[in-house]
This record gives sequence, structure tokens and C-alpha cells, in this order.
Amino acid sequence: MTRPLTGGGAAAGIDERHPPIKPRRVSFDWSSTPLHWVPGDPLATHIINSFHIVLPEGEKWFIQCVKDARPYIGDERLLEEIRGFIGQEMVHARSHQGVLDQILETNGIDISKITDEMAKGNAERPAQMAALKERNPRAWRRRLRFELAAVASIEHYTAVLGQWIMDNDRLEEAGVDSTMLDLLRWHGAEEVEHRSVVFDVYRAMGGRYPTRVAAWVVSLFFLYWALIGGSLYLMKQDPTVTKRITPLRVVRSYRRSVRRGHVPGIFKLLLGEAPVYLKPNHHPSKVCSTPRALDYLKRSPAAQAAGYDPY
Repeated sequence: MTRPLTGGGAAAGIDERHPPIKPRRVSFDWSSTPLHWVPGDPLATHIINSFHIVLPEGEKWFIQCVKDARPYIGDERLLEEIRGFIGQEMVHARSHQGVLDQILETNGIDISKITDEMAKGNAERPAQMAALKERNPRAWRRRLRFELAAVASIEHYTAVLGQWIMDNDRLEEAGVDSTMLDLLRWHGAEEVEHRSVVFDVYRAMGGRYPTRVAAWVVSLFFLYWALIGGSLYLMKQDPTVTKRITPLRVVRSYRRSVRRGHVPGIFKLLLGEAPVYLKPNHHPSKVCSTPRALDYLKRSPAAQAAGYDPY
């Protein structure tokens, strides 16, 4: 069964807003995972592969932003959550890099055009931020708040996607590679688990609603580029896709993939979540389900192999 993109619900005794957060040192063996790990559906495969491309460097940017804010956070509980968040994001970056190295690149798909540019931005950012802080501390704080707001927006979408992929039984019915499905569900569960952290850091840094809205708009364009542009780029790079990539053929394949439950509706996801995230009183604890995430982590092969005990 495929459930709505926005999840919800709470269980007695579990704090939806601030669940315990800790990294799980998972690992994945990709030796048996095919290039098209959604059988017979290269477009659905590459729509989700587009996340694999941007996540390693994207997660590192998230970590940089939170680390920049950490010295200004006085709440001990939030500081503890920041430590757990950073640990989880580091493992996420490493795990998705494994997909790039062992599946995409070994099958002749060159993604360096995208990843090198992102890595360059991350490498240059610390010096840029340090220079800005020395030159104009108020401008530095404004930029950091904007970046935190952008990360909080993206974290909303990754949590909603995480809930969707945990709840979507049609992926097993489609024969999706079990190792890849575990990676996506483990990552999705941890996104649900730590979904409030960056939002709370943003507010602790004095972030306000207008900046949150402006950063959401920027994040929306980034996610659109990552999902649409990234998947088209991968389809053109894929040596096994021999048919000409035309707009009509892509649209038909995309609609078929959505109907089959292989991917969520991208436009429904991006725009449908706007009324939720843009509520002035929104908080991430109001969407998705921590108990559902913890339940999956109890069953995740990778999390269990890493010795994870949720209690």
C-alpha cells in the first residue's frame, strides 16, 4: 500500500519532537545490486539515484551549517541532538557515496560534473564564512540563518520522503533490490528521527518566518533541479538506455512509474507540502511518525548488523 506523502501520529511514551538521536555505523554490500535496481524501470531508478548524487556533498553542507551555529546554542538537549545529527549525516554521506562509487561509476555513468562542483563549494565555504564573519558579523549571522532555513526546508522533504518509502509496500511488489531498499528506508527512518534538529537550531539562532519562507523557495528550486535535472542527466549517461530521450517519452515513463508506486509524484511532493511547511506555527514534530521510524530501525538488516538497539 502506498500512503499519503505527509505522515503523522504519535505513540504514548515516545517523544515525537525530541527522540533520542545517535548514529548507526551501517554498511552495505553493492556487489549484487544491478544498475536498474527498480526492475524494468530505469527512470524511477534514476529519479532516486539523483538523490544519491547530491546527498554526499549535501549532507556535508548540512553539517557545516549546524557546526557554525553550535557555539551559539545554549540548550544542552539541543546540543546533544546536534551531536547525534552530525553523526547520522556523516554516515549518510558515506553510505550514498558507496552507491556512486560501486554502482553508477562502475557502470560507466560519470557524475563528476555535478559532484565536483558541489565538493568545490563545500571546500570553499569555510574560508568564505570566516572572512565574512571577520568583515561583517551581522551579515555572517544573516547568511548562516538563511542557510539553516534552507537546510530545514530540505530536511522537511527528506523526512516526508522517508515516511513515504517506509510505508510503500509496492516497492517490494516491484522487486526493488533489497539492499537498496534497506539503504533508503534506513536513511528515511533516521531523517524522520532527526527531522526537528535543524529547524530548532534555526529558531535558536533567531530565525524568523519571512526568512523561512524565502529559504523554502530557494530550496524548492534546488530540489526541482536535483530530481528533474539529475534524473534526465542520468538517463542520458546510462549506457544501457538505447532509446532516444524525448520529453514525451520521459513524461509517459514518469507517469507510469508514479502509478506503479515506484516514485512519488514530484510536483505533488514539492508543492503539496507547501501548505504544511509554510504554516506560521509549523514544527517538524507535527509531521511523520517517530514510532514508525524506530519500528523500521528494529528490522533494518543494516541497522541490526551494526548492532543497533533502539531501547
